[in-house]
Amino acid sequence: MFSADDLYPYEAIVDRPPIKFSNGARIAVWIAPNIEHFHLEAPIPEMPYPAPDVRNFARRDYGNRVAVWRMMEVMEKYKARGTVALNGEVALHYPRIMQASIDLGWEFMGHAMNNSQFLIGLEPDQEEANIAGTRQAIEKWGKKMHGWLSPALGETWHTLELLKKNGVSYVADWIHDDLPVKMSNGLYSIPYSLELNDMPLFDKPSISIQDFKQRICDAFDVLYAEGKTSPRTMCIALHPFLIGVPHRIKYFEEALAYIASHDEVWFATGNEIIEEIKGQ
Repeated sequence: MFSADDLYPYEAIVDRPPIKFSNGARIAVWIAPNIEHFHLEAPIPEMPYPAPDVRNFARRDYGNRVAVWRMMEVMEKYKARGTVALNGEVALHYPRIMQASIDLGWEFMGHAMNNSQFLIGLEPDQEEANIAGTRQAIEKWGKKMHGWLSPALGETWHTLELLKKNGVSYVADWIHDDLPVKMSNGLYSIPYSLELNDMPLFDKPSISIQDFKQRICDAFDVLYAEGKTSPRTMCIALHPFLIGVPHRIKYFEEALAYIASHDEVWFATGNEIIEEIKGQ
């Protein structure tokens, strides 16, 4: 067991030298579609319904059958490539989604084997098998697993070292900054988001889709202004079964159109951002 001080040093963002993106961008915007696989025979974590949980399984299955294709169409329109938080079992069960993502130039970051079992509570050997299995599933599609997002952002005391052992270079669980931070073990923490994340904001629901769009635009405005003197990163975290439904998708497109209307904006992937940061 260790403390946060053992994982990364405290450093105020105002005390750091400005970073530079080689393309001159003021802000790197990365979009993280969570493309997931759930088990009908297992209850979805944190849900009160026993298996078979038809209601929640089918809702998520809609994301893979229908909604993800709307997301892909909108993102391609603005040349915004996704950094997919990918369950390893998606690579096994949904080859159509995998090939379409590859054709669009999307990146795959590991998101455990499925979203019916979290890393929390696993023994170290079980967790390592889960991470390694996810990596292998991605590699079978000719891609490298550069990044990782734990289901529900839940880690164990062993997660960071097991990720390093499996060749991961960045992790998105630590939502503590507006720029990537180098962890003590050599991994980079990339800024993910719960503030611009449709899961906690829609699933109750707690805010309207119009408010979500405005929140994206407002966050962009502040980070874009700050990026004039020191470039920033911004993550939009999405789930197809939420953002890709008919009554929400147009607001996602409007938010992307607003961002794309600005100069010096870079729609990047997670690994592209980390490669730019290394050595700075």
